Amino acid sequence: MKQITFSIIVVCLNAGEKLKNTVNSILAQTYPQYEIIVKDGMSSDGSVERLPSDERIRILRQKDKSIYDAMNQAATLTRGDYLLFLNCGDYFYNEKVLEKVNAWIATDNARTEIYYGDIYNRAAEAKIASYPRINAFTCYRNIPCHQACFYAASLMRRRMYRTEYKVRADYEHFLGSYFEDRVRPAYMQITVASYEGGGYSETEENRRLSAKEHEEIVGKYMSKGQALRYRLLLAISLAPIRTKLAEDRRWSGIYNKIKEWIYHK
Repeated sequence: MKQITFSIIVVCLNAGEKLKNTVNSILAQTYPQYEIIVKDGMSSDGSVERLPSDERIRILRQKDKSIYDAMNQAATLTRGDYLLFLNCGDYFYNEKVLEKVNAWIATDNARTEIYYGDIYNRAAEAKIASYPRINAFTCYRNIPCHQACFYAASLMRRRMYRTEYKVRADYEHFLGSYFEDRVRPAYMQITVASYEGGGYSETEENRRLSAKEHEEIVGKYMSKGQALRYRLLLAISLAPIRTKLAEDRRWSGIYNKIKEWIYHK
């Protein structure tokens, strides 16, 4: 079986113990063919200095203009075939993740530039199943979380994150890859990451900005009629109510189990 090499990118700024915990979850992987790139925006809290000494860790310390600018800077340094962005405070779901992902990609004859799986949301205490088939409606509604996406290095080299988007650059990148580059993401039935939740994009202010950027990005890649049709479909299917259920710790487990059953039926 061919061995895929992975580059795991961790972007940080004064992340405290979260940085070390995230890096340790990567170092615990049983699959050996990976590197860790820590992109630090000049932290002053000593978090980078507390990282374990390991030849697989490369540290880039330089100023950046935003989270996505930092991710772009790190992506230019990767040596792996596929890369994953793992935020500080997020972990690999277990120590076998890269082993399973390698087996999946290596045996896929229809090799693609984006592979994605599921995540576990620690805040909601629930596994979040990704939709197994990507189409235009999926792109409008909800793309896979970037912590669950393995991107080919070739894709990231020709399509970087658009840094004018403050909270939705990963969304713009995914839609651009799908509609312009004709990338067809492939679903892996693997839980990739344990997601902390409550991050940068989930503050009240950034939720409003997220909605604004979503509308602008959709306008780049979809017609007005297409977007209106999808918006009506979401309204008919009670999407706002389903979102609240998915984010409520009391109901998220049940809701996401039902969703997973429907997806894989």
